[in-house]
Amino acid sequence: MAVPVALLLLATGCGGSGSEGGTGVGGDGLEKSTVTVAATPLVDSAALYIAQERGYFKDEGLRVRVRPVQQSVQAIPALANGQVDVVAGGNYVTLLQARDRGTLKVRILVDGVALAPHSMDVVVLPDSPIRTAKDLQGRKVAENVLHSIQSLRLDAILEDAGGDAKPVEYRQVPFPQMAAALEKGQVEAADITEPFLTDARRRLGARVVVDGASGPASGLPLSGYGTTQRFTDENPRTAAAFQRAVQRAQRDAAQNRDHVEEVLPGYTKLDVKTARAIALPTYARSNNPVHIGKLITMMTEGGLLKKRLDPEKLLFRAGSS
Repeated sequence: MAVPVALLLLATGCGGSGSEGGTGVGGDGLEKSTVTVAATPLVDSAALYIAQERGYFKDEGLRVRVRPVQQSVQAIPALANGQVDVVAGGNYVTLLQARDRGTLKVRILVDGVALAPHSMDVVVLPDSPIRTAKDLQGRKVAENVLHSIQSLRLDAILEDAGGDAKPVEYRQVPFPQMAAALEKGQVEAADITEPFLTDARRRLGARVVVDGASGPASGLPLSGYGTTQRFTDENPRTAAAFQRAVQRAQRDAAQNRDHVEEVLPGYTKLDVKTARAIALPTYARSNNPVHIGKLITMMTEGGLLKKRLDPEKLLFRAGSS
């Protein structure tokens, strides 16, 4: 059912200022002047909106059309079919598995975010008997996408804590619906990221039982800006221009959280007070194959990849598409 939802969202969503425009030869000899981006409503995608608001795309001769999706996995069919050019806030596990299975020749344009303390936590209701990581055994835990970065790193944390991760019963629930699922008793814990984490804590009094960035998950890459090898092969100058604009915005986000707080209310529907309160992930300032390699190693050892991928070949570098 994910494909029709994705197509509906891609057909109806639109970006903010400067989001519309035609295709053709753009500034500085770009192969196309408009790039269509499927974006998740997460803090992971903040640099996309910073670049848009601060005119970084315009500086590169680009127009960006934004299509909102709840989960990056929903955009994979559209990315494969060329309906969108880039996925912002793309879950790395989903993207890397697509590459590993041969269903999509993924290229990473921009390394996005990594886990920072309390940027993705496991929470329970205030009166829950669950107190520690070990107490999650045999419990229903909400995950945004099954067999993703969430369950991968939570399993590693549980094993590090001396527990057995296998009895955990993961239930797929989109981030925006996790608080409601927790409140209704559909799950007993929610592995939830910002900005929904802070919202759940405020509205439900949700209590943190596991810092999702602790132990083996510390600094683990989460998501980035994914595209296809076909897109970078056919549009190398456009890909390079998009990369420069977003990396410029990534550095803004890394240097000053004010830049993130300014754009969050616009695309996440957060109020300003909540935007100021949330814990942010770490925004990568540049593409680093060693950084991505850490995740690839964990995925390979965890059985989520059949073979170890070469991070150097995954990352797009201008002039060597």
